[in-house]
Amino acid sequence: MMGRLSKIAGKQVTVTVDNDVNLAQISHLSQGMVPAVELHIIDKRKISPDQRKKIWALLNDLCNYTGDVPEDWSARFKYKVQLDFGVKPFSLSDCSVAVGNYMILEILDFLFAEDIPFQTKLWDSLPEDFPRQRLCLRNRTCVICGQPHADLAHYTTVGMGRNRRTIDERKMYFMTLCRKHHQYQHQVGIQAFCQQYHIKPLKLSDDDLLRFKILTNRELQKLQENDRD
Repeated sequence: MMGRLSKIAGKQVTVTVDNDVNLAQISHLSQGMVPAVELHIIDKRKISPDQRKKIWALLNDLCNYTGDVPEDWSARFKYKVQLDFGVKPFSLSDCSVAVGNYMILEILDFLFAEDIPFQTKLWDSLPEDFPRQRLCLRNRTCVICGQPHADLAHYTTVGMGRNRRTIDERKMYFMTLCRKHHQYQHQVGIQAFCQQYHIKPLKLSDDDLLRFKILTNRELQKLQENDRD
């Protein structure tokens, strides 16, 4: 469904769609639950030389590990970007900034999933608007150092006067931290920790909560039923 962004007022966003909305179809797709939507802003900016350099640095690190040719892996990741993000075939010479970021995200996701080391300093140099924290949540890696098997940390501590059985995870903010950084976070306090490392914990969509196994379908349906009561 395509449309134009008409108005933004705080967290309220108004979108005017190009065609009439089929409520029956939306209800079917969401299986009767409150539907989650994703707002995608078409990026007219062109890929920067720095982005392109990071992409090829990662591809070279991957090929140094596998013995393959960077151009072959580039073609594979381009195809995966097209499938996962719904973009048309593109070239790294003139694609958008957003597509360049998708390419970096796909490569990093693969490196983490396959436990392939990379030698570049890319991790520390990613821009703040890059979805590094979402990547870390998906792969349960530390958002600070990239270590695997990280803890899922709440921005607001669950045990601080809260009942874990009644907490609504949809209203919580998350980040993933290795044991070392998680302990340090508790030592210095969450606000000081986030300021030190420039972290902005994420509030997750219903789909993300299910995907990351933070909630089950049954738990999510129960919360949505409580919303309607």
